[in-house]
Amino acid sequence: MGSSKNSFGALGTLSVGEASYEIYRVSAVEGADKLPYSLKVLLENLLRTEDGANITAEHIRAVVSWDPHAEPDQEIQFTPARVIMQDFTGVPCVVDLATMREAMVTLGGDPSKINPLVPAELVIDHSVIADVFARADAFERNVALEYERYEERYQFLRWGQTAFEQFRVVPPGTGIVHQVNIEHLARVVFVSGEGDVRTAYPDTCVGTDSHTTMVNGLGVLGWGVGGIEAEAAMLGQPISLLIPRVVGFKLAGALPDGATATDLVLTITEMLRSHGVVGKFVEFYGEGVAAVPLANRATIGNMSPEFGSTAAMFPIDSETVRYLELTGRTSEQRALVEAYCKEQGLWHDPTREAAYSEYLELDLGSVVPSIAGPKRPQDRVALSDAKASFRGALPDYTTGGEDIPSSRHSSVDTAVEDSFPASDPPALSQGDGDGAPRGAPVATDGRSSRPTSVTMEDGTQTSVDHGHVVIASITSCTNTSNPSVMLGAALLAKKAVERGLTTKPWVKTSLAPGSKVVMDYYDKAELIPYLEKLGFHLVGYGCTTCIGNSGPLPEPVSVAVNQADLAVVAVLSGNRNFEGRINPDVKMNYLASPPLVIAYALAGTMDLDLTTEPLGQDRDGKDVFLHDIWPTQQEIQATMEASVSAEMYTKDYADVFAGDERWKALPTPEGDVFKWDDNSTYVRRPPYFEGMSDQPSDVTDIDGARILAVLGDSVTTDHISPAGAIKSDSPAGGYLTEHGIAKRDFNSYGSRRGNHEVMIRGTFANIRLRNQLVPGVEGGFTVNHLTGEQQTI
Repeated sequence: MGSSKNSFGALGTLSVGEASYEIYRVSAVEGADKLPYSLKVLLENLLRTEDGANITAEHIRAVVSWDPHAEPDQEIQFTPARVIMQDFTGVPCVVDLATMREAMVTLGGDPSKINPLVPAELVIDHSVIADVFARADAFERNVALEYERYEERYQFLRWGQTAFEQFRVVPPGTGIVHQVNIEHLARVVFVSGEGDVRTAYPDTCVGTDSHTTMVNGLGVLGWGVGGIEAEAAMLGQPISLLIPRVVGFKLAGALPDGATATDLVLTITEMLRSHGVVGKFVEFYGEGVAAVPLANRATIGNMSPEFGSTAAMFPIDSETVRYLELTGRTSEQRALVEAYCKEQGLWHDPTREAAYSEYLELDLGSVVPSIAGPKRPQDRVALSDAKASFRGALPDYTTGGEDIPSSRHSSVDTAVEDSFPASDPPALSQGDGDGAPRGAPVATDGRSSRPTSVTMEDGTQTSVDHGHVVIASITSCTNTSNPSVMLGAALLAKKAVERGLTTKPWVKTSLAPGSKVVMDYYDKAELIPYLEKLGFHLVGYGCTTCIGNSGPLPEPVSVAVNQADLAVVAVLSGNRNFEGRINPDVKMNYLASPPLVIAYALAGTMDLDLTTEPLGQDRDGKDVFLHDIWPTQQEIQATMEASVSAEMYTKDYADVFAGDERWKALPTPEGDVFKWDDNSTYVRRPPYFEGMSDQPSDVTDIDGARILAVLGDSVTTDHISPAGAIKSDSPAGGYLTEHGIAKRDFNSYGSRRGNHEVMIRGTFANIRLRNQLVPGVEGGFTVNHLTGEQQTI
């Protein structure tokens, strides 16, 4: 980082204990005190990086003279402290760096000089699939399958881990990127430099995943960006943004007994989607902030893309420092965080109200148990209304006869259009439906019903019907980062088992935490046997069901669902539930807290009022209701205090970059330049630098260019470069077939982003793209202007 011009005399010194740091005091600029916390972070960023060219004194003045009521029109250059990546979107960034090194060799330079200029950390979490479940060896089997599928990619990333400076990889089977970020990688206050001259400044990051905002709960400003922006940030380049509007969200009171962090975040999602916060920062403040544990704040920050906001920031306070202690951060780091934030006006003052563009307020005591669905995160439904809501939605998903397709299939929701980037794929691309909803066979109580007999693989005879829960998954960093809801789920499982309740045979159950610490505290609390008794065995440490990696349903269930065209349900503790996202066999998806995921696995259907109807009967034939097995907040708190410790985090993250024996045993190329495998269909050397000289060539005119596509509004990254399934009749599918890849091994565009040949053919290949050059046609098509024929883009 170059030295700042320091036009405002902001450079000073901060002493913390025996250590001394250079800092850029925001108070040096008149007007800084009235700014929201998030804009103070941007102000410090500009003070520290002022170079007189890209970042000038005028940019700094623009931040402090920010008009909260004006529409954003002032562009600034933001330089993040670090970059965070997951494997799907991170691989092409590393491919480009490897290709740059090769170009450097061709030009006669030193390839080892090509490195990220800011720390870049990649967590492999998007590849594991919950193929095997409800058995003791599920985790081992799924990890083995993951390595079989992705060995080429993992060899490449392992080479990059050793070849590049300032680039680290968290290997497979470790955790989910955003949970690893808040539990270990996030610094909160960053320190750069060595020896006597060390500079302290706010930790900030950009990530190649939309839910990077989870770290906002820790007071770290960051959000998701596209791959090109992430690469630019890795190479020390700033990111352009307009100084945003900031929505002040005041919190008061405290959550009532029985309400969880999930209920809270679904309530906030509903409020913010209704209010409209696209392109804005959201900032939480007020007396109620102190009543929100850090894990709950992280859950809220995680769902910023579902709100529509760029970021959803919590300020830093004593609860932040307590969490840093719990997760094993050093006493020196904690002292620095507190001293720095108090010096810079970044420490939360509940009596202070900054200037905000818009205001919202929530009494935490008004939050009630809730779920969201069946297709959008903002469609919150109070648990007491869930059955009625499900019945109201069901006619849109049922069919009128055996040969009549259901009228509602997967479609990109407006929530997707407003969420950037679209980094996680749907489970399968399905066609948009058309036509009006049709009637369906009905049960005597008036609801649609088509009970279909199923013989399970173990010989069990059962039946499935509309509304049956076929997937119940405790998944996603949104909730698995939160010991309160995770222990609540396990305690509920314990009480259910003790009362003799079991999950229904048609339910695919899975447990996929975002960190190994979860299984540590489950083990310490002696709760794992109860979870496993209900089928919630560990299936992997990764995103799994939340991003559509739910794996196939048991074949008998899948066959019955498809033959009868049943509208079956997934219940998951994730952050998105768009149609077609979770599993190709599942039409209706509900987001719920981990305890409610288990409750619905016990119920086996959405057509049940969990607040008034029994989940089942105990061994004596007595009805068991949800309230009978729901753990009290006192039980959860006592279990948490007895079973969660800083030593667990310290132990599990001590060698987080080392990996297991599989990772260490990968045959990995050595040297500064990667040895490309010409037969690989996952990682290939792109031709971007072929023919490049050490002197820039002249800029010449482009003659004879033709328009490729004319597109409307709300075109997302997923339209431009889809991440989902590769169809066999697509150009990318044809390429893979030509290279001897069987259809079952096509995998997704996301998994093959390291191969430019696939991605070229996948450009604009989204099946819902509407190119105005070919009216009435959906998909990646255009017109050949020379022949007038329709062709794929």
